Amino acid sequence: MKPDRSPTEFETLVYQVVRRIPKGRVSTYGAVAKLAGRGTARSVGSALARNPFAPEVPCHRVVRADGSLGGFNGETEGPEMVKKTRLLKSEGVEIQSGRIDLSRFGA
Repeated sequence: MKPDRSPTEFETLVYQVVRRIPKGRVSTYGAVAKLAGRGTARSVGSALARNPFAPEVPCHRVVRADGSLGGFNGETEGPEMVKKTRLLKSEGVEIQSGRIDLSRFGA
């Protein structure tokens, strides 16, 4: 997908961090912000909601600090969340009661 605008400097940092999350693993919005060297969990979520580079930037691998899924493509329920769940499961990530065990699947 071609972006409709150039990513901001912060978004570029976020996308660089997220590209490094290996298949079958997840990271949290807060951890991505820390690795990017700035921003907050919320600002990372906003950057990922605008991710024009999926699947090269695998934003489905970023979840909330409690292991719950968070959002996907700017949505927190409905078909986009079904898609996020399907992508994670296809990579071997187990989701139980809507949460991922970060001690097992955390990057």
